[in-house]
Amino acid sequence: MEDTQRSQTTSEQNRKSVEQTTHNNQNRLADEDKPPVLVGEASLQKIAGMARENPEMVFTAVAHRINLPLLHEAHRRIKKGKSIGVDEVSASEYAVELDKNLYNLHQRLSRGQYVATPVKRIWIEKDNGKMRPIGIPAFEDKIVQKAVEMILSAIYEPNFYDFSHGFRAGHSQHMAIKQLRESCIECNSNWIVSADITGLFDNIDHGHLREFIKQRVNDGGIIRLLGKWLKAGVMEEEKYYHSESGTPQGGVISPVLSNIFLHNVLDDWFVKEVQPRMKGRSFIIRFADDFIAGFELETDAVKTMTAMRKRFNRFGLELHPDKTKLIRFGRPTAKSCKGNKPGTFDFLGFTFYWGKSRQNYWVIKKKTVQKRLSRFNKRVWEWCKVNRHKPIQEQHDSLCSKLRGYYQYFGVICNYKALSKAHYYVTKAWRFWLSRRCHKGKVKFQELAAKYPLPKPRIIHSF
Repeated sequence: MEDTQRSQTTSEQNRKSVEQTTHNNQNRLADEDKPPVLVGEASLQKIAGMARENPEMVFTAVAHRINLPLLHEAHRRIKKGKSIGVDEVSASEYAVELDKNLYNLHQRLSRGQYVATPVKRIWIEKDNGKMRPIGIPAFEDKIVQKAVEMILSAIYEPNFYDFSHGFRAGHSQHMAIKQLRESCIECNSNWIVSADITGLFDNIDHGHLREFIKQRVNDGGIIRLLGKWLKAGVMEEEKYYHSESGTPQGGVISPVLSNIFLHNVLDDWFVKEVQPRMKGRSFIIRFADDFIAGFELETDAVKTMTAMRKRFNRFGLELHPDKTKLIRFGRPTAKSCKGNKPGTFDFLGFTFYWGKSRQNYWVIKKKTVQKRLSRFNKRVWEWCKVNRHKPIQEQHDSLCSKLRGYYQYFGVICNYKALSKAHYYVTKAWRFWLSRRCHKGKVKFQELAAKYPLPKPRIIHSF
Protein backbone atom coordinates (compact mmCIF):
# COMPACT_ATOMS: atom_id res chain seq x y z
CA MET A 1 0.00 0.00 0.00
CA GLU A 2 2.85 2.38 0.90
CA ASP A 3 4.66 1.52 -2.35
CA THR A 4 1.50 2.39 -4.29
CA GLN A 5 1.16 5.76 -2.53
CA ARG A 6 4.88 6.47 -3.01
CA SER A 7 4.55 5.66 -6.71
CA GLN A 8 1.55 7.97 -7.09
CA THR A 9 3.37 10.81 -5.27
CA THR A 10 6.41 10.41 -7.52
CA SER A 11 4.19 10.47 -10.64
CA GLU A 12 2.43 13.59 -9.46
CA GLN A 13 5.75 15.34 -8.80
CA ASN A 14 7.07 14.37 -12.24
CA ARG A 15 3.89 15.66 -13.90
CA LYS A 16 4.14 19.00 -12.09
CA SER A 17 7.83 19.24 -12.97
CA VAL A 18 7.05 18.67 -16.65
CA GLU A 19 4.25 21.26 -16.56
CA GLN A 20 6.50 23.79 -14.85
CA THR A 21 9.28 23.19 -17.39
CA THR A 22 6.82 23.59 -20.27
CA HIS A 23 5.43 26.78 -18.74
CA ASN A 24 8.95 28.21 -18.31
CA ASN A 25 9.86 27.34 -21.90
CA GLN A 26 6.70 29.02 -23.18
CA ASN A 27 7.49 32.16 -21.16
CA ARG A 28 11.07 32.12 -22.44
CA LEU A 29 9.91 31.81 -26.04
CA ALA A 30 7.35 34.57 -25.52
CA ASP A 31 10.07 36.82 -24.11
CA GLU A 32 12.32 36.04 -27.07
CA ASP A 33 9.57 37.13 -29.45
CA LYS A 34 9.36 40.56 -27.77
CA PRO A 35 11.73 43.26 -29.04
CA PRO A 36 14.61 43.75 -26.59
CA VAL A 37 14.49 46.91 -24.45
CA LEU A 38 17.88 48.53 -24.07
CA VAL A 39 18.93 49.65 -20.61
CA GLY A 40 19.24 53.23 -21.85
CA GLU A 41 15.70 53.21 -23.27
CA ALA A 42 14.34 51.66 -20.06
CA SER A 43 15.92 54.47 -18.07
CA LEU A 44 14.30 57.07 -20.36
CA GLN A 45 10.93 55.36 -20.06
CA LYS A 46 11.19 55.52 -16.27
CA ILE A 47 11.98 59.25 -16.37
CA ALA A 48 9.13 59.87 -18.82
CA GLY A 49 6.70 57.99 -16.57
CA MET A 50 7.68 60.07 -13.55
CA ALA A 51 7.34 63.28 -15.57
CA ARG A 52 3.83 62.32 -16.75
CA GLU A 53 2.67 61.44 -13.23
CA ASN A 54 4.13 64.63 -11.72
CA PRO A 55 3.97 67.53 -14.23
CA GLU A 56 5.20 69.98 -11.57
CA MET A 57 8.00 67.77 -10.22
CA VAL A 58 11.55 69.21 -10.20
CA PHE A 59 14.17 66.62 -11.18
CA THR A 60 17.32 67.07 -9.09
CA ALA A 61 19.24 63.87 -9.90
CA VAL A 62 19.23 62.75 -13.54
CA ALA A 63 22.85 63.33 -14.61
CA HIS A 64 23.79 59.84 -13.40
CA ARG A 65 21.41 58.47 -16.06
CA ILE A 66 24.06 59.31 -18.66
CA ASN A 67 25.62 55.85 -18.50
CA LEU A 68 27.22 53.61 -21.11
CA PRO A 69 23.93 52.11 -22.40
CA LEU A 70 22.47 55.61 -22.86
CA LEU A 71 25.60 56.79 -24.67
CA HIS A 72 25.37 53.77 -26.97
CA GLU A 73 21.71 54.60 -27.67
CA ALA A 74 22.59 58.25 -28.28
CA HIS A 75 25.30 57.19 -30.74
CA ARG A 76 22.78 55.02 -32.56
CA ARG A 77 20.26 57.85 -32.90
CA ILE A 78 22.44 60.72 -34.11
CA LYS A 79 22.93 61.40 -37.80
CA LYS A 80 26.33 60.27 -38.99
CA GLY A 81 27.22 62.53 -41.87
CA LYS A 82 30.59 63.10 -43.48
CA SER A 83 31.12 66.56 -41.97
CA ILE A 84 33.72 66.83 -39.21
CA GLY A 85 34.15 69.38 -36.45
CA VAL A 86 37.19 71.04 -34.92
CA ASP A 87 38.46 67.68 -33.58
CA GLU A 88 38.61 66.37 -37.21
CA VAL A 89 37.10 63.03 -36.14
CA SER A 90 34.45 61.58 -38.43
CA ALA A 91 31.64 59.22 -37.42
CA SER A 92 33.25 56.28 -39.22
CA GLU A 93 36.61 56.87 -37.49
CA TYR A 94 34.94 57.11 -34.07
CA ALA A 95 33.05 53.85 -34.67
CA VAL A 96 36.26 51.84 -35.29
CA GLU A 97 36.78 51.50 -31.53
CA LEU A 98 33.30 52.51 -30.42
CA ASP A 99 33.18 50.62 -27.10
CA LYS A 100 36.55 51.95 -26.03
CA ASN A 101 35.75 55.53 -27.08
CA LEU A 102 32.38 55.54 -25.31
CA TYR A 103 33.93 54.03 -22.18
CA ASN A 104 36.58 56.78 -22.09
CA LEU A 105 33.87 59.39 -22.70
CA HIS A 106 31.78 58.01 -19.83
CA GLN A 107 34.78 58.07 -17.50
CA ARG A 108 35.46 61.72 -18.30
CA LEU A 109 31.80 62.58 -17.73
CA SER A 110 31.76 60.74 -14.39
CA ARG A 111 34.92 62.50 -13.17
CA GLY A 112 33.87 65.93 -14.42
CA GLN A 113 36.76 66.01 -16.90
CA TYR A 114 34.63 66.34 -20.03
CA VAL A 115 35.45 69.50 -22.00
CA ALA A 116 33.21 70.89 -24.75
CA THR A 117 34.89 71.65 -28.07
CA PRO A 118 34.20 74.91 -29.97
CA VAL A 119 31.81 74.62 -32.89
CA LYS A 120 33.26 74.81 -36.39
CA ARG A 121 31.45 77.49 -38.40
CA ILE A 122 31.13 77.64 -42.17
CA TRP A 123 29.04 79.88 -44.40
CA ILE A 124 26.67 78.93 -47.22
CA GLU A 125 24.93 81.22 -49.67
CA LYS A 126 21.16 81.72 -49.39
CA ASP A 127 18.78 82.19 -52.30
CA ASN A 128 18.67 85.96 -51.75
CA GLY A 129 22.45 86.22 -52.01
CA LYS A 130 23.06 86.58 -48.27
CA MET A 131 25.32 84.22 -46.33
CA ARG A 132 24.01 81.84 -43.68
CA PRO A 133 26.21 80.41 -40.86
CA ILE A 134 26.25 76.65 -40.32
CA GLY A 135 27.74 75.07 -37.20
CA ILE A 136 29.45 71.66 -37.10
CA PRO A 137 30.04 70.35 -33.54
CA ALA A 138 32.65 67.73 -32.70
CA PHE A 139 31.27 64.20 -33.06
CA GLU A 140 31.81 63.33 -29.39
CA ASP A 141 29.93 66.48 -28.37
CA LYS A 142 27.03 65.32 -30.53
CA ILE A 143 26.82 62.05 -28.60
CA VAL A 144 26.72 63.73 -25.17
CA GLN A 145 24.31 66.39 -26.40
CA LYS A 146 22.01 63.70 -27.78
CA ALA A 147 22.04 61.86 -24.44
CA VAL A 148 21.09 65.04 -22.56
CA GLU A 149 18.52 65.90 -25.23
CA MET A 150 16.86 62.51 -24.76
CA ILE A 151 16.62 63.08 -20.99
CA LEU A 152 15.29 66.64 -21.32
CA SER A 153 12.75 65.59 -23.96
CA ALA A 154 11.46 62.79 -21.72
CA ILE A 155 11.01 65.27 -18.84
CA TYR A 156 9.53 68.20 -20.77
CA GLU A 157 7.28 66.29 -23.18
CA PRO A 158 4.28 66.26 -20.74
CA ASN A 159 4.65 70.04 -20.29
CA PHE A 160 4.75 70.99 -23.95
CA TYR A 161 1.42 71.91 -25.54
CA ASP A 162 -0.12 70.00 -28.45
CA PHE A 163 0.08 73.08 -30.68
CA SER A 164 3.90 73.01 -30.48
CA HIS A 165 5.12 70.70 -33.25
CA GLY A 166 8.80 71.47 -33.84
CA PHE A 167 11.49 68.85 -33.09
CA ARG A 168 9.18 66.55 -31.11
CA ALA A 169 8.61 62.83 -31.49
CA GLY A 170 5.19 62.11 -33.02
CA HIS A 171 4.87 65.63 -34.45
CA SER A 172 5.55 66.93 -37.95
CA GLN A 173 5.08 69.90 -40.26
CA HIS A 174 1.99 68.32 -41.78
CA MET A 175 0.39 67.93 -38.36
CA ALA A 176 0.95 71.64 -37.77
CA ILE A 177 -0.52 72.49 -41.19
CA LYS A 178 -3.59 70.35 -40.56
CA GLN A 179 -4.15 71.79 -37.07
CA LEU A 180 -3.74 75.34 -38.40
CA ARG A 181 -6.48 74.88 -40.99
CA GLU A 182 -8.82 73.24 -38.50
CA SER A 183 -8.20 75.93 -35.87
CA CYS A 184 -8.96 78.71 -38.36
CA ILE A 185 -12.36 77.14 -39.03
CA GLU A 186 -13.20 76.21 -35.42
CA CYS A 187 -12.28 79.64 -34.00
CA ASN A 188 -13.82 81.56 -36.90
CA SER A 189 -10.51 83.37 -37.23
CA ASN A 190 -10.94 86.66 -39.05
CA TRP A 191 -7.45 87.97 -38.21
CA ILE A 192 -4.07 86.26 -38.40
CA VAL A 193 -0.80 87.34 -36.79
CA SER A 194 2.01 85.89 -38.91
CA ALA A 195 5.16 86.29 -36.80
CA ASP A 196 8.85 85.85 -37.43
CA ILE A 197 11.46 85.83 -34.63
CA THR A 198 14.73 87.49 -35.57
CA GLY A 199 17.65 85.09 -35.09
CA LEU A 200 16.18 82.91 -32.33
CA PHE A 201 19.04 80.43 -32.05
CA ASP A 202 21.64 83.23 -32.03
CA ASN A 203 19.90 85.44 -29.45
CA ILE A 204 18.58 83.14 -26.71
CA ASP A 205 19.62 84.68 -23.38
CA HIS A 206 21.69 82.21 -21.33
CA GLY A 207 20.53 83.55 -17.98
CA HIS A 208 16.82 83.26 -18.77
CA LEU A 209 17.39 79.81 -20.31
CA ARG A 210 19.05 78.51 -17.12
CA GLU A 211 16.20 79.84 -14.99
CA PHE A 212 13.61 78.15 -17.20
CA ILE A 213 15.45 74.81 -17.06
CA LYS A 214 15.93 74.94 -13.28
CA GLN A 215 12.16 75.16 -12.86
CA ARG A 216 11.97 71.54 -14.07
CA VAL A 217 15.55 70.15 -14.03
CA ASN A 218 17.63 71.50 -11.15
CA ASP A 219 20.51 69.04 -11.52
CA GLY A 220 23.99 70.49 -11.17
CA GLY A 221 25.50 67.95 -13.58
CA ILE A 222 23.03 68.77 -16.36
CA ILE A 223 23.32 72.54 -15.77
CA ARG A 224 27.13 72.36 -15.94
CA LEU A 225 27.03 70.41 -19.22
CA LEU A 226 24.64 72.95 -20.74
CA GLY A 227 26.92 75.76 -19.57
CA LYS A 228 29.93 74.15 -21.24
CA TRP A 229 28.13 73.95 -24.59
CA LEU A 230 26.67 77.45 -24.35
CA LYS A 231 30.11 78.95 -23.60
CA ALA A 232 32.16 76.69 -25.92
CA GLY A 233 32.40 79.39 -28.58
CA VAL A 234 32.96 79.17 -32.33
CA MET A 235 36.01 78.44 -34.52
CA GLU A 236 36.10 80.07 -37.94
CA GLU A 237 39.21 79.95 -40.12
CA GLU A 238 41.37 79.14 -37.07
CA LYS A 239 39.99 82.13 -35.15
CA TYR A 240 38.11 81.66 -31.89
CA TYR A 241 34.96 83.68 -31.10
CA HIS A 242 33.43 83.64 -27.62
CA SER A 243 29.64 83.21 -27.38
CA GLU A 244 27.64 85.33 -24.92
CA SER A 245 24.17 84.38 -26.14
CA GLY A 246 22.44 81.83 -28.33
CA THR A 247 22.54 78.05 -28.44
CA PRO A 248 25.29 75.95 -30.11
CA GLN A 249 25.07 76.33 -33.88
CA GLY A 250 24.13 73.02 -35.42
CA GLY A 251 24.12 71.42 -31.97
CA VAL A 252 21.93 68.42 -31.29
CA ILE A 253 20.87 70.05 -28.03
CA SER A 254 19.75 73.34 -29.63
CA PRO A 255 16.22 72.29 -30.77
CA VAL A 256 15.07 71.12 -27.34
CA LEU A 257 16.61 74.18 -25.67
CA SER A 258 14.76 76.48 -28.07
CA ASN A 259 11.52 74.59 -27.38
CA ILE A 260 12.00 74.98 -23.63
CA PHE A 261 12.75 78.69 -24.04
CA LEU A 262 9.75 79.41 -26.29
CA HIS A 263 7.46 77.22 -24.16
CA ASN A 264 8.03 79.62 -21.26
CA VAL A 265 8.26 82.85 -23.25
CA LEU A 266 5.38 82.26 -25.70
CA ASP A 267 3.31 79.06 -25.36
CA ASP A 268 2.61 79.06 -21.62
CA TRP A 269 2.17 82.83 -21.58
CA PHE A 270 -0.35 82.75 -24.45
CA VAL A 271 -2.46 79.99 -22.84
CA LYS A 272 -2.43 81.26 -19.24
CA GLU A 273 -2.35 85.04 -19.66
CA VAL A 274 -3.44 86.02 -23.17
CA GLN A 275 -6.38 83.73 -23.97
CA PRO A 276 -8.26 84.35 -20.69
CA ARG A 277 -8.28 88.09 -21.51
CA MET A 278 -9.60 87.65 -25.06
CA LYS A 279 -13.19 88.61 -25.84
CA GLY A 280 -13.35 86.27 -28.83
CA ARG A 281 -11.87 82.90 -29.71
CA SER A 282 -8.16 82.53 -30.46
CA PHE A 283 -5.45 79.95 -31.11
CA ILE A 284 -1.72 79.62 -31.72
CA ILE A 285 0.28 77.06 -33.76
CA ARG A 286 4.07 76.91 -33.46
CA PHE A 287 6.77 74.95 -35.26
CA ALA A 288 10.21 75.79 -33.85
CA ASP A 289 10.59 79.58 -34.24
CA ASP A 290 7.72 79.98 -36.74
CA PHE A 291 4.26 80.56 -35.31
CA ILE A 292 0.80 81.71 -36.36
CA ALA A 293 -1.81 83.19 -34.02
CA GLY A 294 -5.47 83.46 -35.05
CA PHE A 295 -8.17 85.72 -33.57
CA GLU A 296 -11.88 86.14 -34.04
CA LEU A 297 -11.83 89.88 -33.22
CA GLU A 298 -9.51 92.57 -34.58
CA THR A 299 -9.17 94.27 -31.19
CA ASP A 300 -7.86 91.04 -29.65
CA ALA A 301 -5.35 90.62 -32.48
CA VAL A 302 -4.01 94.18 -32.19
CA LYS A 303 -3.63 93.99 -28.40
CA THR A 304 -1.91 90.61 -28.54
CA MET A 305 0.49 91.70 -31.26
CA THR A 306 1.56 94.69 -29.16
CA ALA A 307 1.90 92.52 -26.05
CA MET A 308 3.95 89.95 -27.99
CA ARG A 309 6.55 92.54 -28.96
CA LYS A 310 6.95 93.63 -25.34
CA ARG A 311 7.09 90.03 -24.16
CA PHE A 312 9.87 89.06 -26.56
CA ASN A 313 11.85 92.23 -25.85
CA ARG A 314 11.72 91.40 -22.15
CA PHE A 315 13.56 88.14 -22.80
CA GLY A 316 16.10 89.49 -25.29
CA LEU A 317 14.29 88.54 -28.50
CA GLU A 318 12.69 90.60 -31.25
CA LEU A 319 9.85 90.08 -33.70
CA HIS A 320 10.97 91.02 -37.21
CA PRO A 321 9.44 94.46 -37.94
CA ASP A 322 8.77 93.70 -41.62
CA LYS A 323 7.95 89.99 -41.57
CA THR A 324 5.56 90.13 -38.59
CA LYS A 325 2.16 91.12 -40.00
CA LEU A 326 -1.50 91.41 -39.06
CA ILE A 327 -3.60 89.93 -41.85
CA ARG A 328 -7.35 89.99 -42.38
CA PHE A 329 -8.34 86.42 -43.12
CA GLY A 330 -12.09 86.16 -42.64
CA ARG A 331 -14.37 84.05 -44.79
CA PRO A 332 -15.14 85.94 -48.04
CA THR A 333 -18.53 87.57 -48.37
CA ALA A 334 -20.40 89.23 -51.23
CA LYS A 335 -18.99 92.63 -50.21
CA SER A 336 -15.40 91.42 -49.80
CA CYS A 337 -15.42 89.75 -53.21
CA LYS A 338 -16.06 93.12 -54.85
CA GLY A 339 -12.86 94.78 -53.65
CA ASN A 340 -11.71 94.07 -50.11
CA LYS A 341 -10.65 90.45 -50.45
CA PRO A 342 -9.13 88.54 -47.49
CA GLY A 343 -5.38 88.29 -47.44
CA THR A 344 -3.08 85.29 -47.51
CA PHE A 345 -0.27 84.13 -45.23
CA ASP A 346 2.64 81.69 -45.45
CA PHE A 347 3.53 78.94 -43.00
CA LEU A 348 6.00 76.05 -43.37
CA GLY A 349 6.34 76.46 -47.13
CA PHE A 350 2.61 76.77 -47.89
CA THR A 351 0.46 79.77 -48.75
CA PHE A 352 -2.96 79.65 -47.08
CA TYR A 353 -5.87 81.32 -48.91
CA TRP A 354 -9.64 81.13 -49.32
CA GLY A 355 -10.99 79.41 -52.44
CA LYS A 356 -14.13 77.75 -53.76
CA SER A 357 -14.59 73.99 -53.46
CA ARG A 358 -16.18 71.78 -56.12
CA GLN A 359 -19.49 72.17 -54.29
CA ASN A 360 -19.06 75.98 -54.52
CA TYR A 361 -18.33 76.44 -50.79
CA TRP A 362 -15.63 78.72 -49.42
CA VAL A 363 -12.79 76.62 -47.99
CA ILE A 364 -9.23 77.25 -46.83
CA LYS A 365 -6.76 75.97 -49.42
CA LYS A 366 -2.99 75.56 -49.54
CA LYS A 367 -0.40 75.92 -52.27
CA THR A 368 3.38 75.91 -52.42
CA VAL A 369 4.95 79.28 -51.61
CA GLN A 370 6.19 80.75 -54.88
CA LYS A 371 9.72 81.24 -53.49
CA ARG A 372 9.90 77.56 -52.56
CA LEU A 373 8.82 76.48 -56.05
CA SER A 374 11.31 78.85 -57.70
CA ARG A 375 14.10 77.61 -55.43
CA PHE A 376 13.35 73.99 -56.31
CA ASN A 377 13.33 74.79 -60.03
CA LYS A 378 16.60 76.71 -59.77
CA ARG A 379 18.36 73.89 -57.94
CA VAL A 380 17.16 71.29 -60.44
CA TRP A 381 18.33 73.47 -63.33
CA GLU A 382 21.81 73.82 -61.79
CA TRP A 383 21.98 70.11 -61.02
CA CYS A 384 21.09 69.13 -64.59
CA LYS A 385 23.69 71.57 -65.89
CA VAL A 386 26.50 70.19 -63.72
CA ASN A 387 25.60 66.48 -64.08
CA ARG A 388 24.50 66.34 -67.72
CA HIS A 389 27.49 64.16 -68.72
CA LYS A 390 26.74 61.43 -66.18
CA PRO A 391 25.10 58.17 -67.31
CA ILE A 392 21.41 58.54 -68.13
CA GLN A 393 20.38 55.93 -65.57
CA GLU A 394 22.21 57.77 -62.80
CA GLN A 395 20.64 61.09 -63.79
CA HIS A 396 17.21 59.50 -63.94
CA ASP A 397 17.54 57.99 -60.45
CA SER A 398 18.58 61.32 -58.93
CA LEU A 399 15.81 63.32 -60.62
CA CYS A 400 13.21 60.74 -59.56
CA SER A 401 14.44 61.02 -55.99
CA LYS A 402 14.18 64.82 -56.08
CA LEU A 403 10.65 64.74 -57.46
CA ARG A 404 9.46 62.11 -54.98
CA GLY A 405 10.87 64.17 -52.12
CA TYR A 406 9.04 67.24 -53.44
CA TYR A 407 5.76 65.31 -53.76
CA GLN A 408 6.23 63.81 -50.29
CA TYR A 409 6.21 67.23 -48.65
CA PHE A 410 4.09 69.41 -50.95
CA GLY A 411 1.67 66.69 -52.08
CA VAL A 412 -1.42 68.00 -50.25
CA ILE A 413 -4.96 68.51 -51.50
CA CYS A 414 -5.46 71.68 -53.59
CA ASN A 415 -1.74 71.80 -54.47
CA TYR A 416 -1.74 69.56 -57.56
CA LYS A 417 -1.07 72.53 -59.87
CA ALA A 418 2.24 73.32 -58.11
CA LEU A 419 3.25 69.66 -58.31
CA SER A 420 2.55 69.68 -62.04
CA LYS A 421 4.70 72.79 -62.47
CA ALA A 422 7.60 71.11 -60.68
CA HIS A 423 7.26 68.00 -62.88
CA TYR A 424 7.12 70.12 -66.04
CA TYR A 425 10.17 72.15 -65.08
CA VAL A 426 12.28 69.09 -64.18
CA THR A 427 11.41 67.59 -67.57
CA LYS A 428 12.25 70.87 -69.30
CA ALA A 429 15.60 71.26 -67.51
CA TRP A 430 16.60 67.65 -68.22
CA ARG A 431 15.72 67.95 -71.90
CA PHE A 432 17.52 71.29 -72.26
CA TRP A 433 20.84 70.18 -70.74
CA LEU A 434 20.87 66.74 -72.37
CA SER A 435 20.59 68.51 -75.72
CA ARG A 436 23.79 70.42 -74.81
CA ARG A 437 25.86 67.26 -74.54
CA CYS A 438 28.15 65.97 -77.29
CA HIS A 439 26.15 65.24 -80.44
CA LYS A 440 27.70 61.81 -80.86
CA GLY A 441 25.21 59.15 -79.90
CA LYS A 442 22.50 61.73 -79.29
CA VAL A 443 19.12 60.24 -78.39
CA LYS A 444 15.76 61.85 -79.05
CA PHE A 445 14.30 63.01 -75.77
CA GLN A 446 10.85 61.56 -76.46
CA GLU A 447 12.34 58.09 -76.79
CA LEU A 448 14.49 58.64 -73.71
CA ALA A 449 11.50 59.89 -71.65
CA ALA A 450 9.52 56.81 -72.61
CA LYS A 451 12.36 54.55 -71.45
CA TYR A 452 13.13 56.59 -68.32
CA PRO A 453 9.82 58.12 -67.19
CA LEU A 454 9.83 60.64 -64.36
CA PRO A 455 7.32 60.09 -61.51
CA LYS A 456 4.04 61.87 -62.15
CA PRO A 457 2.54 64.33 -59.64
CA ARG A 458 0.33 62.81 -56.99
CA ILE A 459 -1.30 63.82 -53.72
CA ILE A 460 0.34 62.12 -50.74
CA HIS A 461 -1.52 63.73 -47.82
CA SER A 462 -5.29 63.58 -48.01
CA PHE A 463 -6.16 66.07 -45.25
